[in-house]
Amino acid sequence: MKLLMHICCSNCSIYPFQSLLAKGIEVKGLWFNPNIHPCAEYAKRLESLEKLQGLRAFDVEYIDQYPLDEFLKAVVDQGTNRCAVCYAIRLDKTAETAHKMRLDGFTTSLLASPYQKFDIINKVGNEMAEKHGIAFYSEDFRKGWHISKTLSTELGLYKQKYCGCIYSEMERYRKK
Repeated sequence: MKLLMHICCSNCSIYPFQSLLAKGIEVKGLWFNPNIHPCAEYAKRLESLEKLQGLRAFDVEYIDQYPLDEFLKAVVDQGTNRCAVCYAIRLDKTAETAHKMRLDGFTTSLLASPYQKFDIINKVGNEMAEKHGIAFYSEDFRKGWHISKTLSTELGLYKQKYCGCIYSEMERYRKK
C-alpha cells in the first residue's frame, strides 16, 4: 500500500510515519497548510519539517503556498465549524494530490494530535475520499503522541504552541 500523508507539523508526523513504515506501508508526506498564522509561524513549522526530513530521510512533497486570504475567507463566520472547514481544505488537496500521484490512499498527521477533532477529521477524510475516488486511511495515532513529543525534543524540532490558525492562536493566548 502507498499512502500520501498530509503533514500538519513535524512533531505530529513522527509517530504516524514510524507506525505506517513498520507496517510495510510506503508513505510520502505532503506539506500543505494555508491555515498557519502568522507567516513567521508558518516558516518555523516548514523549517522544522525540512529538518526532520533531513534527519529521518522521509519523502515529503511540499506545496509551499501561503494563500492566507483564501483560508480566512473560507473560515470567517464559521464559528465552531471552522476546524471542519480547515480540515476539508487540507484533506481535499491531499486526496486530490494522492489521486494524481496514483497512490492507494491518503491520511493525515492530524490524527496524531489529542488536540484535534478526531471524529471530524475522519468524517472529512471520508468525504474527500469519496469526492476524489481514493481511500482514506484512518488510524488513531494519538496513542503515539508521547513518543512523538519525546522524539521531537530529542531531535531539537520546533514545537508550536497552538494549532495554527489565527483563531487557535487567540484561544491559546487568551487563556493565559
